[in-house]
Amino acid sequence: MKAVRYHEHGGPEVLRYEEAPDPVPGPGEALVRVRACALNHLDLWHRRGLDRQATPLPMAGGSDVAGEVVDGGQSGFAAGTRVMLQPGVSCGRCRACVSGRDNECPSYSALGTREQGGYAELVKAPAANLIPIPDHIDFVTAAAFPLTFLTAWHMLLTRAGLQAGDTVLVLAAGSGVGQAAVQIAKLHNARVIATAGSGEKLERARALGADEVIDHYREDVPKRVRALTDRRGVDIVVEHVGQATWEGSVRSLGRGGRLVTCGNTSGWEAAIDIRFLFVRELSLLGSFMGRKGELLQAAPFFFDGRLRPAVDRTFPLAEAAAAHRRLEESAQFGKVVLTVDDAR
Repeated sequence: MKAVRYHEHGGPEVLRYEEAPDPVPGPGEALVRVRACALNHLDLWHRRGLDRQATPLPMAGGSDVAGEVVDGGQSGFAAGTRVMLQPGVSCGRCRACVSGRDNECPSYSALGTREQGGYAELVKAPAANLIPIPDHIDFVTAAAFPLTFLTAWHMLLTRAGLQAGDTVLVLAAGSGVGQAAVQIAKLHNARVIATAGSGEKLERARALGADEVIDHYREDVPKRVRALTDRRGVDIVVEHVGQATWEGSVRSLGRGGRLVTCGNTSGWEAAIDIRFLFVRELSLLGSFMGRKGELLQAAPFFFDGRLRPAVDRTFPLAEAAAAHRRLEESAQFGKVVLTVDDAR
């Protein structure tokens, strides 16, 4: 099969479009013909190399996959069934897994990080990770859904306890997690304030449902938040940028507010005035990916059109390096997706 793999860590230039062995599914696994695979920042981090997590080389990245079943294994799905994949892989046996908290499994990983991912014509995955998609959902849109909507769902509902009437600040609404968080918050009857870095992105954030938008390059975000909330601040901040936005995110919280974070694209060092933390009774919450059950909860809203991933651009699999550059430049609004053959 054809695949895009890296044999060493580095920039986009290390990605090679090449022949690779066809994956052979083992017990409990299924084989899927990839039609589309969406990019995530996770792909960039592993390609560059992580200090505390070794990536087996050569590696085909890609956690977000949609395609057709070749061999359904124990899934019960016949060959040709159109599916998207739950991106998280866990042992299925530990206390966390059997309690439905598979994202807390000690061996948890995402496709394309320890196991070969979707930058290929074929991918194997646990049979339990196959989720059938209706005929009206195209492969590109299906690939753009799982990881970011699962992450945002877990952040807002499981970790931050989103309630109807809450005011939510979503940073970088043009990112994968950002555009998902705007839609999930609105689905649950929250008021959404979104930030973005250009007029076009601000308009697209409004089109997704944001009630108010802030240009995070030209405006003081906490000051603008105070003005939009009668100086009260927001109930929840969806934080995934990290060091560059951390102080402003904390300052944007109202009394009893919750900051939930899933990433650090701008750096991992942050500080906080502890007095502000306890006087305002704030909560700082970490969030890691999400649970299979949560993706199954979110999927019906995707299938009926109430949640819809924003797709920025598609690239053929052979042009994965160009797709990585697009994501690294933060030029996108929504998801960048690789297509393999006919992605309809």
